[in-house]
Amino acid sequence: MKKQIALTVLAGLAACSQERSVTGPPAARAVALAASVQAVDGAQRAVYTLMNQVSGNAVAIFQRAADGTLTAVGTVATGGTGTGSGLGSQGALALSDDGRWLFAVNAGSNDVSILRVTPAGLVLTSRVPSDGTLPISLTVHGNLLYVLNGGGSGNIAGFALDNGGGATSIPGAIRPLSGPNVGPAEVAFSPNGRWLIVTEKNTNAFDIYAVGPDGVAGAPTLEASAGIQPFGFTFGLRNELFITEAASGSVSSYVIGSSGTPVLVSGAVPTDQAAPCWAAVTKDGRFVYTANAHAGTISGFAVGTDGTLRALDANGVTATVGAGNLDLAISENGRYLYQLRGNGPITALRVEDDGHLTILGVVGAMPGSVAGLAAR
Repeated sequence: MKKQIALTVLAGLAACSQERSVTGPPAARAVALAASVQAVDGAQRAVYTLMNQVSGNAVAIFQRAADGTLTAVGTVATGGTGTGSGLGSQGALALSDDGRWLFAVNAGSNDVSILRVTPAGLVLTSRVPSDGTLPISLTVHGNLLYVLNGGGSGNIAGFALDNGGGATSIPGAIRPLSGPNVGPAEVAFSPNGRWLIVTEKNTNAFDIYAVGPDGVAGAPTLEASAGIQPFGFTFGLRNELFITEAASGSVSSYVIGSSGTPVLVSGAVPTDQAAPCWAAVTKDGRFVYTANAHAGTISGFAVGTDGTLRALDANGVTATVGAGNLDLAISENGRYLYQLRGNGPITALRVEDDGHLTILGVVGAMPGSVAGLAAR
């Protein structure tokens, strides 16, 4: 039995890591978006992904039309470098709460780029060291930025953001993971900013850090996962935490209490699909989706008022999008779901009233190194 579980975990790791060589990468170039990219508030209406190339990292930009369809409009260099292969993580890109800033990991140069989102396009404002090696995920809440470094023993590191697009390391805000070689996958703030969560693929557990008023994270508390190999996760509207479990092919829901203690609600609910690795929740909190790396599908779940999960489809297939899933993102207006694939294409899907998904189109041709997805 132990041998079987170990093999299952290894298979899940391989599926979600998506490590490939780069073939035919296009040269990164800065672009200004046309006025048609702007939303009504003057900000960009776009979807972003990260090229993650050794020759020079860049953010690829896709204009989002009012009907949810996408058009590739170019790239903006981050100033750093990538790794040339998949990062095996969720959250390599993140937007600020107000959508005015985009943050990107440069896993090859061990730093983070901050880009301003303007009506004319993205503008690189600064690069800051990640206070570790191999940054693979990041999260923002208010004026706080935390980065998950996957290299070496791994750590999280906190930064204070300023109004000019810069960031400064917070003294005492570098914290270890539960141990070395834990296989971290994602870091994210809880909606109220009081807690940081980090999933660990190799320990079948996740870390919870309390964040003080000064922005300093405390020591990690390790919580056992309900399923095998916790990977990506997302938060609901009522302190729910939804975590994918790649090796057991499942997703679990928890409710985070006022003390930060997670209470299991629905444990290891099967997706009936192989290697669910990435998760996204609709803006109204009614539906959760997982991107299933081996199956090339998306599974949808209805969320009860108590955080329980119910599969939308008996076979776990809410949409078939093709092999090589890498990430998911929901548009700012909550109407559209976007899915990134390993060889670059992004699939646009409309979220129907009952949570089912309608494919609107597929766009983009990028290198196999792509990582992360963010949407406005």
